[in-house]
Amino acid sequence: MLDTMRKNGLVLAAFALVCTALVAVTNSLTRSTIIEQEQAQLLAVLNELLPDHTHDEPLYEHCALVESPQYLGSASPLPVFTAVKGGEVQGHAIEAIAPDGYSGEIKLVVGVNANGSLSGVRVLNHNETPGLGDKIELKKSDWLLDFDGQQLNGAEDPRWAVRNDGGQFDAFTGATITPRAVVGAVRRVLLMVNEQPGLLSEAPSCGESL
Repeated sequence: MLDTMRKNGLVLAAFALVCTALVAVTNSLTRSTIIEQEQAQLLAVLNELLPDHTHDEPLYEHCALVESPQYLGSASPLPVFTAVKGGEVQGHAIEAIAPDGYSGEIKLVVGVNANGSLSGVRVLNHNETPGLGDKIELKKSDWLLDFDGQQLNGAEDPRWAVRNDGGQFDAFTGATITPRAVVGAVRRVLLMVNEQPGLLSEAPSCGESL
């Protein structure tokens, strides 16, 4: 009886070790691919929010890491890319986190023109419910396009909420939490740009922070 239990225990332990090893190898093999896909997605988003005509200097030369949990929703610094043309700032593409999505964090890039208006908003990553909250993806819905050209008129601007809360942005049927989280995150980014410009101008460059 004891011998049988020992054998079973050894078999289970060996099986666990093999499974752990397989997971580690799989993660190692797929990690570089995942990183490449994320970088390609970010590049595509940057090209949409800060197209070529907005800058004559490479965007990577004007990348800064901004640390602001209050405005960006992350305890870790997030990158901000600035479009510069003729020595003048034309706009920014600011990564931000909506920490209060229905199924967790929603990672965004918020494009802000030099005049404070939005050039657009894009979602980089999320875990929202398929068929409901995933309408924040452009391939599923054009809801994000409602942000284009919008501005924030001070911290008390009542328009910056979903219609259920008295604002101007549509909510999704059965999924109000998701659009509410995105609207809140974009609003905080605009507050940062309008009220705390030093967070952008004084942030260390991405290269210096590596």
